[in-house]
Amino acid sequence: MLDVVGWVHVSGGRLLAVRARSRDLLYLPGGKREAGEDDWTALSREVDEELGVRLDQASFRGIGVVEAPAHDQPPGTRVRMACYTAEYHGELTATGEIDEWMFVDPADHHRLAPAVRAALELTR
Repeated sequence: MLDVVGWVHVSGGRLLAVRARSRDLLYLPGGKREAGEDDWTALSREVDEELGVRLDQASFRGIGVVEAPAHDQPPGTRVRMACYTAEYHGELTATGEIDEWMFVDPADHHRLAPAVRAALELTR
């Protein structure tokens, strides 16, 4: 089981998603915790590394946990993603391993990794 954190940011009814280099589907900004990190620390670090923005800790709150098959991993691998929302400061910019970011809606479900499809349900 892959245990990760994801940032759920909705604007105009659409969900922010990113495409990492060499990946075919879209993911939520976020990723794995480093040793000793709590969810806030891991997510704020990952979002800064991927999108160059700072999350606002005062608005940080959990909205749910999703489990789904892990995309682009060995068969049978699952992902557990703790999902959080928070306001941010700065301008969204694809950085690091991220090639692009975009806002998606339910009609784009075929472009989303399984865990992101599940997280999309948390926004309804």
